[in-house]
Amino acid sequence: MDPLKNIENISWWEQSLHTLRDNVVDFGGKLLLCIIIYFVGRKLIKYIKVLVNKLLSKREFDPSVVSFLKSLIDIVLTAALLITIVNILGINNSSFVAILASAGVAMGMAMSGTLQNFAGGVMILLFRPYRIGDYIQAQGQEGTVKEIHIFNTEITTFDNKTVFIPNGGLSSNVIVNYNNKNTRRIDLTIGVEYGTDYDFAKSTIKDILLSDKRILPNPTPFIALKTLNESSVDILIRVWVNTPDYWDVYFNLNEQIYKIFGKNGIGIPFPQMTVHLAGKD
Repeated sequence: MDPLKNIENISWWEQSLHTLRDNVVDFGGKLLLCIIIYFVGRKLIKYIKVLVNKLLSKREFDPSVVSFLKSLIDIVLTAALLITIVNILGINNSSFVAILASAGVAMGMAMSGTLQNFAGGVMILLFRPYRIGDYIQAQGQEGTVKEIHIFNTEITTFDNKTVFIPNGGLSSNVIVNYNNKNTRRIDLTIGVEYGTDYDFAKSTIKDILLSDKRILPNPTPFIALKTLNESSVDILIRVWVNTPDYWDVYFNLNEQIYKIFGKNGIGIPFPQMTVHLAGKD
């Protein structure tokens, strides 16, 4: 074997190993730098969100706007952070953009609902059908609005469950906002037995309503005979209260009517059916 040829082979292997080592060291250094940048970037993004929250709160911005902007800032800055990491790793930007463009078309079709939710979030922010702290009913759910995110709205139900409702559905369907007005009307229908003195029953209800100072005098409480039902004479009661007092007054009225009607001998009937038997010839 030719000694010169062996020397050339050894030299080629050594050069290849040196090149591989240099590439590994170079890539390892870049990878380590990217890891450091990622964690520092995430910390910085959190700091920026806290800073924006403080600045907007001091200027008394609507909490709904603050929540939405924080969500938007998080997404935009995270995207910028990932692009920076890609550049440091040396991935060709044009190739990366081409891949993103190709993937974007497919993802755009698959994520049409997500884009709709983003647009819905913008509409909610502009027209403000509800705000943080409002009690709403929508999409078969009801609860207190806790956060308005870029793609969904977070509500807390009465039994302390957290529900996320997509903004797209909220912006294009019916929303009932129970806190939009300062006052609410309570409607109650109370049935009494046939033969009950209606004027006495009406007077008793008036006394119950007057005893509760949470019931507003204006508009005037309304009491009327609503229906002559199959088993009862139904009396309609309508009163206005401040929105925060709604449920407390509602439950208290039911309790007081039941107790005082019983004391005054006013019967509240239960469903009845009279059966007539035909006699035998």
